[in-house]
Amino acid sequence: MAVFVDLTDKTALATFKHRSGGAAKDFIIEGVSGGVAIFDYDGDGQRDIYLVNGSTITALEGKEKPPRAALYRNLGNWKFEDVTDKAGVANERWGMGVAVGDYDNDGHADFFVGNFGVSRLYRNNGNGTFTDVAEKLGVARKGWSTGASWGDYDGDGRLDLFVPGYVDFDINNLPPNPSEAQKPGKVGQNFCQFRGVPVLCGPRGLKGEGDTLYHQKADGTFEDLSVKTNVNDPQGYYGFSSAFVHADDDSLLDLIVVNDSTPKQLYINKGDGTFEEVGYPSGVALNENGREQAGMGLAVGDYDNDGRIDFYITNFSDDSNVLYHNDGEGNFTDVTFQAGHGESTYPFLGWGTVFMDFDNDGWKDLLIANGHVYPSVDGKQWGTTYAQQLLLFRNLKNQKFERVAAAPGSALALALTARGLAIADLDGDGKLDGVVNNIDEKPTLIRNVAAGTGHWIALRLIGDVKKKSPKDAIGAVAYLTTGANRQRQDVISGASYSSHNDMILHFGLGSATKVDKLEVQWPNGSRENVDVPDIDKTLTILQGKGIVK
Repeated sequence: MAVFVDLTDKTALATFKHRSGGAAKDFIIEGVSGGVAIFDYDGDGQRDIYLVNGSTITALEGKEKPPRAALYRNLGNWKFEDVTDKAGVANERWGMGVAVGDYDNDGHADFFVGNFGVSRLYRNNGNGTFTDVAEKLGVARKGWSTGASWGDYDGDGRLDLFVPGYVDFDINNLPPNPSEAQKPGKVGQNFCQFRGVPVLCGPRGLKGEGDTLYHQKADGTFEDLSVKTNVNDPQGYYGFSSAFVHADDDSLLDLIVVNDSTPKQLYINKGDGTFEEVGYPSGVALNENGREQAGMGLAVGDYDNDGRIDFYITNFSDDSNVLYHNDGEGNFTDVTFQAGHGESTYPFLGWGTVFMDFDNDGWKDLLIANGHVYPSVDGKQWGTTYAQQLLLFRNLKNQKFERVAAAPGSALALALTARGLAIADLDGDGKLDGVVNNIDEKPTLIRNVAAGTGHWIALRLIGDVKKKSPKDAIGAVAYLTTGANRQRQDVISGASYSSHNDMILHFGLGSATKVDKLEVQWPNGSRENVDVPDIDKTLTILQGKGIVK
C-alpha cells in the first residue's frame, strides 16, 4: 500500500518551475540549488510553503530575467495560493537555501535566503508582507551562501545566524565544462572527468569559502563574530548544511556543519562566547573507514529514543549515507551498516533528509531526497541515474531500519531530480507530509496516506522573551513519555538540505491513549513539566504558563 501520494498537479504548486542553469549542468553552481521551507507566515494555523529558485549565468549577466522564488499560502484542504508578489519575497537571485527564525521576537516568522551573490533577510511585517532588511541589519552576506541555521548561542534571548560558505565561484572566470569537451578538436584530458566522462568541475580544485556567524546585538542589528567565536572555517571547507543543536546536552547550543568532499565540523559551545571544533575527536568528521565524504544534507533526531540526538548525513553516489549514533558526552559512532543504511543507499546521491515518524508508532523513521548532479550518468551502466527515487526507511525499534517498498504509482516510486526537502502536517490530520524542491522541475507535494497509523500529538512551543528565550523557542527540547517509551524532539532551524521543517514538534504515540509525562527544556535552560490532557491534536505551550490552547 502507498505511504505517500503525489498531490502536486492538483494544487497551485504545479505552476512553480525551478530553474538552475542549463540542462547539461556545465558548472557546479547549476547543480545544487533548491531549498524549501514550511512555516506559518501569516499566523492562521496553516503551514505555508516557500520554494527557493535558482538562476542562470545569462541572468547574472543581466541578459534575461532571473527566475523567481515562490510563497504559497495554505488555504486548507490541500489548496494553496501563490502570494509571492503580495508578500514581496520573489528573491530573483540565485537562491540556495532558506532558514526560518523570528529574529525580532515579534511573533511573526522571518526568514533568511542564502544566495549566490547577496543573501536576503525577509522581515515579516505582520500584515502578509515582508521587507528585505539584510543590508540594514548587516547580514547581506556576499559570495555563495548555503544551508543556514538560526539559534541563540550566547543565551541573550536573541536569535543569531550561522551561514555556511561553499565555493569561491567567479562567473567571469568559468572553469572548463563538459559541453565544451564535446566540440571538435577539444582534448578530454583538459576537462574534469567522472569515470572518464567530462563533467562539471568542483568542488575539488576550487577554492572554498569560509563560514559566517552573525551575532544579534541588543539594537536588532548583527555583527560578524565568525573569527572571535572560532567558527569561521579558515580551512575553507565546502559548507552545505548546518544546524544549531544540543550535541552534548549541557543546555548550550552547539553547531554542526556538513561539508562537501571535506570533513564535517562539530563546534561545542564553551559558554564564554566561543566554540571548540571537535569534529575529529567526537567521531563525526569522517566515516568509520576514516574517509572524508561528500556531505550534502543533515537530519537531526533521537532515532533510538535514548534521550540523545543523533545525526544522519546524505552523501554522493558510490558511497553510503552515514548515521552517527550519539554515545553521550559529545561522542558519536558511525553505525551506518549496522543500522541498514550502507549498501541500500550506495547508488543514490542524497540531498534533503529528515527524521520523521511517518506511521506514528513512536519511533523516528528516515526520509531522504535524491538526485544526481551529472546528467551524463543516464545511458551509462553505472548503477545510478540522474533522476532518483525518494527513500523511506522504517525504524524497526532495535537500532535498525528497513527500506519501505515503493508502491506502484505512489510518491516513493517517482523519479525526481530532488534537492530540498521539508516536512509538516500540511492538512492537520496528524500525519506528516512533505515537499520536495526538484532542480529544473516542478516541486513534489507528498501527502501521507499510510494506513494503520498510531495516535499522535503536536506541540507548538512559545518562549518567554522576558526570560531570555527566543519567542519561537528555537533551541527548546521536549521529552514525551508514554509507558516505557520516552521520545525527544528539538526545535531546530535549518538542516535537511538548505531547507527548513515546520517547527511544531510532532510525536507519534502508537497505541498509547494518553501522555504520561511531558518535560520541556526551554532555550534559556529552564525546565518545566506540562500536563497533557488530550491527544490527537495540536497544543500550544507558553513558557511558564503551560498549555494555552
